[in-house]
Amino acid sequence: MLIIPAIDLKDGQCVRLFQGDMNQHTVYSDDPGAMARHWQDAGAQRLHVVDLNGAFAGQPVNDNAIAAILKALSIPVQLGGGIRTLATMEHYLNLGIQRVILGTIACRDPQLVQEACRLFPGQILVGIDARDGWVAVQGWAEVTNIRAVELAQRFMEVGVAEIIFTDIARDGALQGPNIVATRALAEAVTTPIILSGGISSLADVQKVMENPGPYANGGRISGIITGKALYDGRLDFAAAVAACQLAA
Repeated sequence: MLIIPAIDLKDGQCVRLFQGDMNQHTVYSDDPGAMARHWQDAGAQRLHVVDLNGAFAGQPVNDNAIAAILKALSIPVQLGGGIRTLATMEHYLNLGIQRVILGTIACRDPQLVQEACRLFPGQILVGIDARDGWVAVQGWAEVTNIRAVELAQRFMEVGVAEIIFTDIARDGALQGPNIVATRALAEAVTTPIILSGGISSLADVQKVMENPGPYANGGRISGIITGKALYDGRLDFAAAVAACQLAA
């Protein structure tokens, strides 16, 4: 299981939001490249990046910051936020992003996800953000009438590499991850699930590691994304990496 540090970009800066609210953000760095290098030097094997402005605008916004991150790193980067066309996917993959994350567009145009998986095999992730089990889109501003499990099951056979599941109520709140919902999702699909939201301590990481799977249908929890706990110093990243390596 991978521990994946997150960098959220807003107006070219590294920030963290509280429950997806763009008006409730904390700036941690104005140098995304240096922040990315910090996590790589600390032992990260993958980096999770979100263009927050892009998520709300529906198109990429923080290209300069993303380019700086890629220039600073040798580890793989997965990127989400405003990626809603095949041309945008191709742009970022050519730039050096290893995997692109489709969120809003996955809910609204599942056929595009299927075509993306065909054109870019192994490089497409789907991000499912949920509030009380219902999928939220457009930077979490809109809650749909689609269940997270239902949406995940649509993509089991099309070649999605992984699904990133975020419980919005837990994101940035440091209240612990929603392991029950994440495990239920992993049990319902064959696609590996990455847990996001709520990690507040090493104890939270260890609790997730107690439920990795694989489950009856082959589904499993393959990774943990963490952000605010790292930036606030509540989670020692090196200790989390070591715990995962020990359990492997």
